[in-house]
Amino acid sequence: MSHSLVSGYADSLHPEQPWFVLSAAQHYSIMASVNPAISHFYNFDVSPSADVTIAIPDGCVDIVFDCDDSRPTARVCGTPLAARNAELVHGHRYFGIRFAPGIMPDFLDLMAEELTDREYDLVDVVPGARRACERILHSPQFSQQVMSFNHYFTPRLARRTSNVTASIIQAIKQLKGNIRIEQLETLTGYTCRTIQRQFRQDTGMSPKIFGRIMRCQTALNTLHKPGRHSFIDLALDLGFSDQSHFLREFRKLVSTTPLEFQRRALGDAWDERLRYY
Repeated sequence: MSHSLVSGYADSLHPEQPWFVLSAAQHYSIMASVNPAISHFYNFDVSPSADVTIAIPDGCVDIVFDCDDSRPTARVCGTPLAARNAELVHGHRYFGIRFAPGIMPDFLDLMAEELTDREYDLVDVVPGARRACERILHSPQFSQQVMSFNHYFTPRLARRTSNVTASIIQAIKQLKGNIRIEQLETLTGYTCRTIQRQFRQDTGMSPKIFGRIMRCQTALNTLHKPGRHSFIDLALDLGFSDQSHFLREFRKLVSTTPLEFQRRALGDAWDERLRYY
């Protein structure tokens, strides 16, 4: 029996690309989606003085439009598995769609495993998408781009997936990634082998990798909030064996330490950069 992953996403984990926000020339605009298959839409100009913009693992598929007048592009990006260069161009304006963690867009002519840690030109993997891309790229306003995307792509937003994968994604997100394969066997009633095979087929990742990413994303959701945070308490809350384990994992996935990230977010006025529509 099939089940759509668009159900059950009322939890509070918000997938982030923090270096996109910190590379914005001024404001990083965010618009929520009425369809739970999409986490949010975003829009920003890359600062001419920005350092290399890094993409980090977030468990999400992104559709990214470079709205440059002379050389506009549209890319579909699978989740990275480690921090890497996002190759954004200084001074260019970008419009993006971030799908909810674990969601595979149904309009893509790709298998989930073909997309993880890879990027493609959108028109190469979405039959008949050229007209939609041109309309989105040439829309001058953020809200118009969102409307255009919804008009062309809403009918096939989320690929249908198995009940076992939907249950695992929901459990991993609710438990902040702190869950073992034995618990997933108990939860679903399936063997480890079946869980691994089905989850990878539906999402392009193993449950273990997806859990690691969700733990890191939960830490990010916490660290740029006002107030002082104990890294020891955060590490234990997320199920790390100790603070050192947490620091190593965070550096691998975010390309900096939690303390350095927190200082950068506060120093660059994180909350003042964000604009919600």
